[in-house]
Amino acid sequence: MGVSSLVALGALLATVYLWQRKSKKSLGALPPGPKPVPLLGNILDLTAKELWLPAMKWAKEFGSVTYLHVLGQGLVFLNTSEAAFDLLERKGSTYSDKPYLVMVCELCGCENMVAFTPYGDQSRRQRKLLHRAFGTQVIPQYFPLIENSTKAFLQRLLVDSSEWVKHTKLYAGSLTLSTVYGYELRSSDDKFLKLADECVDILSNRIASGGGIWPVDIFPSLKKLPLWAPGSGFLHSAQKWKRKMEEFVDEPYEFVKTSLKSGTAKPSFCSTLLLDDEEKRSETFEFDLKWTANSMYSASIDTTLTAVSHFLLAIMQYPAELAKAQKEIDSVVGSDRLPTFADRPFLPYVEALYKETLRWAAPVPLSERIAAFTSLLAY
Repeated sequence: MGVSSLVALGALLATVYLWQRKSKKSLGALPPGPKPVPLLGNILDLTAKELWLPAMKWAKEFGSVTYLHVLGQGLVFLNTSEAAFDLLERKGSTYSDKPYLVMVCELCGCENMVAFTPYGDQSRRQRKLLHRAFGTQVIPQYFPLIENSTKAFLQRLLVDSSEWVKHTKLYAGSLTLSTVYGYELRSSDDKFLKLADECVDILSNRIASGGGIWPVDIFPSLKKLPLWAPGSGFLHSAQKWKRKMEEFVDEPYEFVKTSLKSGTAKPSFCSTLLLDDEEKRSETFEFDLKWTANSMYSASIDTTLTAVSHFLLAIMQYPAELAKAQKEIDSVVGSDRLPTFADRPFLPYVEALYKETLRWAAPVPLSERIAAFTSLLAY
């Protein structure tokens, strides 16, 4: 390494050190957390996958709020529902915004996903669309789709129960694609299902892994590195991932528009709103709809798959509870048909099993695991 490189490295480290000292003074007292190493902070404490596992240990050691930092970028883990409610609900105007992450948002093209959209006009428009999709009065419209997908899922299980993982993934994908885009999924090799698998994996395990903090988030000027320069590997990855994420957003949405033009579109979240003349008057409507639909699409498949898989694994371990639930269904429904949503009020034990599945094995880290994590940039 030449003298000039050593001087540049020394200047960089000094800048980080001074910035960290200044940040700590301006923020005042910080919540407790694992001990950082000089300059780098807690970068060694973060994991690329399953970050909630070490976070659970920190919660037991440090309490309801845990603080870490990576090169001066603060991360706050809220380990109880009470802490999350106090900061994100009662003091939402201060803490509910999201930091702008250069790698995730700008370089990988995810800035318009609901999870990364900063608080403002666009996030309010997205919330409005989500409310139209999942409002209490809207949910019953999806019951026929859920019942049809569930029947097909059960038939596949009867034919070959050894492939239950593949059947469950197909079931989760079918529910999501039919509800959001009116797309009928026929096999586990479907192009949209494969695209969702690939892109959700890229987003969760590559782009936003390890807390989602990249060096370019701390030093945005790194995004201007030439692609041939040493250390520019993240730029090459970002270009590849951005193309894939754009495909993930655009292709299912274009399917809906093509189906509407040909008259073959089935009722769905997208088709219903696209046919609403009043909504289409907004200049940003289709842009917001496309990205909101993708956020629903990417968030729903894995969570549905996880919840159903947990239920199947649990019920196989507790045959007595399975027998009790079956007895209740037989007494209410009989043996000539499958249950429907109309039977739900008369199946309290089955309802309890459903709620216990979501409580015991939440699809994402929540409540006592990790209620939420946010950035100290909100300070």
